[in-house]
Amino acid sequence: MPKSKIHQKTAYTPTSNRRTPVKVRSVAPSQLLYKVVMFGLLLLALAWIAVFYIAGPEIAFMDELGKWNFAITFVLGVTGLLMTRRWR
Repeated sequence: MPKSKIHQKTAYTPTSNRRTPVKVRSVAPSQLLYKVVMFGLLLLALAWIAVFYIAGPEIAFMDELGKWNFAITFVLGVTGLLMTRRWR
């Protein structure tokens, strides 16, 4: 059986005229109120769960909420964390 011919492939080099410019838009830094709300929610979630574990049975409304305290902490914390994605 005859051997097949070996073809040498040239290395691929992209053409320089196909490059499209990337448009970069400048983003302004976050306002002070946004940062205050974001950090406030994170600290409030931390304080809520700490107070629930330390003095939960002595505080009437926290004792009535029961396991819903975990949901409140989760919602506050996740909202604060989601806000960090848009923080500039």
